[in-house]
Amino acid sequence: MADILPSWIPDLDEVRDRWGGFAFSAENEVQAKVIAARYPPGRQHSAIIPLLDLAQRQVGAETETQGWLPIPVIEYVAAYLGMPYMRAYEVATFYTMFNLRPVGRFHVQVCGTTPCMLRGSDDVMAACKARGMNKGGTTQDGVFTLSEVECLGACANAPMVQINDDNYEDLTFDSMTAILDSLARGEAPTPGPQIDRQTSAPEGGPTTLVEMAAENHDYRGRWS
Repeated sequence: MADILPSWIPDLDEVRDRWGGFAFSAENEVQAKVIAARYPPGRQHSAIIPLLDLAQRQVGAETETQGWLPIPVIEYVAAYLGMPYMRAYEVATFYTMFNLRPVGRFHVQVCGTTPCMLRGSDDVMAACKARGMNKGGTTQDGVFTLSEVECLGACANAPMVQINDDNYEDLTFDSMTAILDSLARGEAPTPGPQIDRQTSAPEGGPTTLVEMAAENHDYRGRWS
């Protein structure tokens, strides 16, 4: 099998030896039942996305990485929901939130779509490469995996990256380097804009609805 598979696909025999006995942990079993119960009887297949995510996170916890979905794990989730394996595999291969091969402790996903490209995503990618990362690969120490992805939905704050569950925005070569250095040291850099900006408000502060910057302000008195 290993001789006919692309080099980036893990050896299936080794994967089955390692993950063939996968099952949800006691804690995740409780969570899985809660998720499946959200759907009407006969519609539990709709829980496939959150349950694959739950399984990927369990794999991540066991491997101290961001997690991935070995074939036996996808098979387990499909059987858990009583659906054909291929249906679950179609979902896992469609959504880029699911990793089909091992990744590092931090999955660095650099947005390369037009707004980020025009605002300097090449500098962000250069900062990653300066730290020894290559697109589609994991560093030898297992800390970082680098991917270039399509729009991550923070165009107003371009360029940006998603690292595991956090977005880092308004990046430069230097600020991206500082984030990577901080993560490598085991620290938790502050996510969001890396400049003086509140979420996606204009630089320097909001220019409209300015009271909302400090609290959930009630404007209805102005409208009557």
